[in-house]
Amino acid sequence: MATHVLLIGGRSGSGKTQAATELHALLKREDVRHAVIEGDHLDLAHPAPWEHHLAERNLAAIWANYRELGYARLIYTNTVAPLQAAELAAAMGDDPVVTAVLLRASNDTAYARLSSRESGDELLEHLRRSEAASARLDQECPPGVVRIDTNGRSGSEVAEDIRDLLPW
Repeated sequence: MATHVLLIGGRSGSGKTQAATELHALLKREDVRHAVIEGDHLDLAHPAPWEHHLAERNLAAIWANYRELGYARLIYTNTVAPLQAAELAAAMGDDPVVTAVLLRASNDTAYARLSSRESGDELLEHLRRSEAASARLDQECPPGVVRIDTNGRSGSEVAEDIRDLLPW
């Protein structure tokens, strides 16, 4: 069976985690065997170890365990995942079919979502980084990345849009 990876990217507050969680529930109801990895946690450290490609190294180790158990479909979320499609696919080590999605949200939507989990200076810094990431993703994501607007939409609505893209 061919390996497939769904990369869900987007600014903080765009709904990546919620969409992945809802998609997981949808696929579970359909009895579609899959795994979900929250990429932001694969290299969450201070100082950030990005220059060591720790996220890719950890993905390779975790995916090897899933693959050994017969998994062939992965949902992977990370802010810049669509920009790192080649590196993430290579880390999986089994030449997966890649579907990349960019979730888009306005500043107001991102602020509302982030303010429910952040506060004070952390919220302001998170918003600043989210705005910068939004601009970068809009500019740098290649045309083949599917863009989905999440403003005013529930995670389950977004998950259904994503599900329609997958040949699973």
